[in-house]
Amino acid sequence: MENMDKKYSALFTPWKIGNVEIKNRIVMCPMGGTSLFGWFELTGCHFDKEAAKLFLERANNNVGLIIPGIAPLRDTFWGKWLWQNPKMFEELKVFMDEIHKTGAKLFIQLTAGMGRSWAITELVAPLHKNKFTRAIVKPIIDTSHELASPSPQPSRWAHDIECPEMTVEQIHEIIEAFAKTAKLCRDAGVDGVEVHAVHEGYLLDQFAIEFFNKREDEWGGSFENRYRFAAEVVKAIKEACGEDYPVSLRYSVESKMKGFCYGAMPGEDYVEVGRNMEESERAAKYLQDAGYDMLNADNGTYDSWYWAHPPMYMPENCNLEDVAHIKKFVDIPVVCAGRMDAEVGAKAVAEGKIDAVGVARQFLVDPEWITKLIEDRLEDIKPCICCHAGCFNFSSSKGHANTQDLTDTMGLARCALNPETMQSKKYHLEPAKKSKKVAIVGGGIGGMEAAIVCAKRGHKVTLYEKTDKLGGVFIAAAAPSFKEKDRALIAWYIRELAKYPVEVRMNTEVKDIKSLGADEVIIATGAVAKKIPIKGAEKAIEAIDFLLGNAEVGENVTVIGGGLTGCEIAYELYLQGKKPTIVEMQDDLVTTPGICLANTSYLRDFFKTNSVPVLLETGVREIGDGVVVVADKEGKTSEVKADSVIMSVGYNPAPLAKKSGHVHVIGDAAKVGNLRTVIWGAWDIAMKL
Repeated sequence: MENMDKKYSALFTPWKIGNVEIKNRIVMCPMGGTSLFGWFELTGCHFDKEAAKLFLERANNNVGLIIPGIAPLRDTFWGKWLWQNPKMFEELKVFMDEIHKTGAKLFIQLTAGMGRSWAITELVAPLHKNKFTRAIVKPIIDTSHELASPSPQPSRWAHDIECPEMTVEQIHEIIEAFAKTAKLCRDAGVDGVEVHAVHEGYLLDQFAIEFFNKREDEWGGSFENRYRFAAEVVKAIKEACGEDYPVSLRYSVESKMKGFCYGAMPGEDYVEVGRNMEESERAAKYLQDAGYDMLNADNGTYDSWYWAHPPMYMPENCNLEDVAHIKKFVDIPVVCAGRMDAEVGAKAVAEGKIDAVGVARQFLVDPEWITKLIEDRLEDIKPCICCHAGCFNFSSSKGHANTQDLTDTMGLARCALNPETMQSKKYHLEPAKKSKKVAIVGGGIGGMEAAIVCAKRGHKVTLYEKTDKLGGVFIAAAAPSFKEKDRALIAWYIRELAKYPVEVRMNTEVKDIKSLGADEVIIATGAVAKKIPIKGAEKAIEAIDFLLGNAEVGENVTVIGGGLTGCEIAYELYLQGKKPTIVEMQDDLVTTPGICLANTSYLRDFFKTNSVPVLLETGVREIGDGVVVVADKEGKTSEVKADSVIMSVGYNPAPLAKKSGHVHVIGDAAKVGNLRTVIWGAWDIAMKL
């Protein structure tokens, strides 16, 4: 570690959880989809070799403690209890031997369940609502068990579904399952277990929070009754595994809730309806005394999901102050997660504010990021941009449950920026059988990704870009003040591209692909903004022109289009001190499936909290001078004051040439999407050439 910058040295000191020593202060936090026992698969729980490969690669790259994603105590499909599958734990034992050879430690995270936070999908919700179909599918997927909550209440994801009250018998079954499963983990050589969770509004947290728990038996009411479930779980585990077997608790310091499906903004003065700091100080000590050996902490519930899954709109290290505060009330180690910056985390560890730094999504983007930090190769670290597009794109809008595609539900923890993550069978690099001349037209993210992959495989690559900058439309997307990670990603691509023998021809517009003399041509020319046929449309500013700073705007700005780009523009305008108004024809903002609810709920809550006018189910009739004429769904017209109008109504593909033979079209030039579709699509083509 002689090359490493000394400001990170505090991260590379040993510490203990109970009697288990961890070699450094970097914890790979749990993420949905990374369970070693499979995730949401019809085949039932099994040892997941893809997840095992993921963790072994990170273990070989200097992570101290690994905590895989949640392992449901009871399989989502077929209802088999985890402890009833001894073969799986035999395979786990072999894997733990491999992990320990690297010097890393690993805890298994076990979950009591999700209750009202279970992300019931658009596909499954209708089956649950009908008593007849609910009974038919019960042997395969028992929706009533998955949704069981401390008290009857609406589902977070489908507000018209009432979650049933969990029975006392079910509570005892879960406590027993924690103990039995933890013992099997211990016997397989697992270093400890983590209980999921008095955290993020999951089942144990719902029991703990008075807002959700209206029970009148010994599992609700008083502070002790509400925290009884979590306390009984650790006591049962200790009884089964011994007092010296480490048990961590995933813990949310504060709920950051203002109400049902309404969260608090960073720095906002508000009334907490969930767990406030005063109760948290008491709860942390109470749970420590019950037997927990560590708090793996952040903030939030599914009603304020952006605290536990911070999008790019949330500040870096957003949970550090609260987690550092709660550490004062316990004697056990405390880990802080939530957009943690390595330098800030190292300083917090050095000052004794926290014991370790929890990092999650960065491990999906770049498995070698700790190694690169140790070797002082920070510029080589591919940055996570907090998009959730591959790892956790549970999506929802008004009147809809989880609209995420079923293949995505079954394939969480993939990465928009790194196709190989949790998809190593589908995406992998092999040397090309024959080196070809490959011409790539368009130097956006898709073009650069294709160039790098083709060069790695041994092709002779020439990249043509008609402007004087690489990055394409993503330069505009990365322009807002809160997109510092996006800007870092463009810079990373430019540096990475320079490492390979790729000829880059800037300021070169290709008009005839035949003139390129290439064996294979990849078209990555992106998309062009849509136009809408309304009177005065020429007075509007295109979204890209605003983002690139090519057009000045006045104080009152109407944004036409409440999709993701339109909302981000309105958000940026507000941060600049402007007064935006959003006009959107749909019944909610950002209705596109596959955009994580953590991201979209932040924007919706921000606009609500800050009284930004949002005109839903509203169309634009005319853009005039200083005014926009709009019409609601009944056709009633009104005027919106507008010094400036920004048009953000989507894009159309703009391929230079059509797909044929040796001509391949990728990214937005093929179909308008996001970075995930652009990057994965680049691999789909570049792997086959």
